[in-house]
Amino acid sequence: MIAEGNADDKLPPASLTKMMTAYMVDSELGSGRMEMDELVPISVKAWKTGGSRMFIKEGTHVSVSDLLKGIVIQSGNDASVAIAEHIAGSEDAFVDVMNQKAVMLGMKNTQFQTSTGLPHSDQYSSARDMAILGSAIINDYPENYHLHSQKYFTYNNIQQYNRNRLLWSDSTVDGLKTGYTAEAGYCLVASSKRGETRMIAVVFGARSPAARAKEVQKLLSYGFRYYETTKVAEGSTGLVKKKVWAGKSEEVTLGIDKDIMLTLARGEKEELTTEIDLPDAIKAPVAIGEALGNFRVILDGKVIEERPIVALNSVEKAGLFKSLWDSLRLFIISLFG
Repeated sequence: MIAEGNADDKLPPASLTKMMTAYMVDSELGSGRMEMDELVPISVKAWKTGGSRMFIKEGTHVSVSDLLKGIVIQSGNDASVAIAEHIAGSEDAFVDVMNQKAVMLGMKNTQFQTSTGLPHSDQYSSARDMAILGSAIINDYPENYHLHSQKYFTYNNIQQYNRNRLLWSDSTVDGLKTGYTAEAGYCLVASSKRGETRMIAVVFGARSPAARAKEVQKLLSYGFRYYETTKVAEGSTGLVKKKVWAGKSEEVTLGIDKDIMLTLARGEKEELTTEIDLPDAIKAPVAIGEALGNFRVILDGKVIEERPIVALNSVEKAGLFKSLWDSLRLFIISLFG
């Protein structure tokens, strides 16, 4: 977190709740349990749900693709209830899974009671938690994130616009969600990417749509001015080679499985140091991807990132004679150093 104020206060989330509803849809699609062209029956409850609507009709069938657009772009309460019933059988059951997902993501100050964000006395979230959820939507299911940048969606011959004003005023903003109720005020979670740096800003309880957009824009401008995302280490390339005892090959190449990208204050990159922690001896067999040590990134004496060092190639165990010979050599080394 770069900047924060009352980030853990429990506040009514309004339609920011639909970010979790959309994340649940993404999860079902990603697991193969649901398809975009799958047709969803529309219940009387979904049809009658008030507030912002996609204008689906009871007794019809609507594709998952259209419902997801209705949730993300139009903030449709009716679409949210319809997809909740389709995934879990009822909205209440769906909300239970929403809360389980929140716990899994580390959202410590969130409790959902609806799939829509319509007012409920025991429904709350926090700015920090919504930032966590926004990051999960972007990073876990990037294939669907483009929907968040769409400015309009037409369904049932009714065109509605995305209420995120920053999509019009800032070309680097590409999502995520607005929210409003009388109790919650005007809320906004927005993300912007400039180069390799992505920022997420969250505002709860603004007095108007213009005010929430202005405050989020201030946060984004601050973040991009003073911070940048930089690649500290490259994944899937060798960091070090290490001897392998009792193996058919004499050494294994070790590295990290994916790039380490860190958002740092401008100028801090030059102050970073790294360290590699490996065992004194590595014995065969070694499997590709096997964790054999740790790679640490250090700033001002503190570890700010730690990743497992894994084998980038496999090493099979040698035959009996070489295995015994290497075991003897290791024994001697352990005795005499």
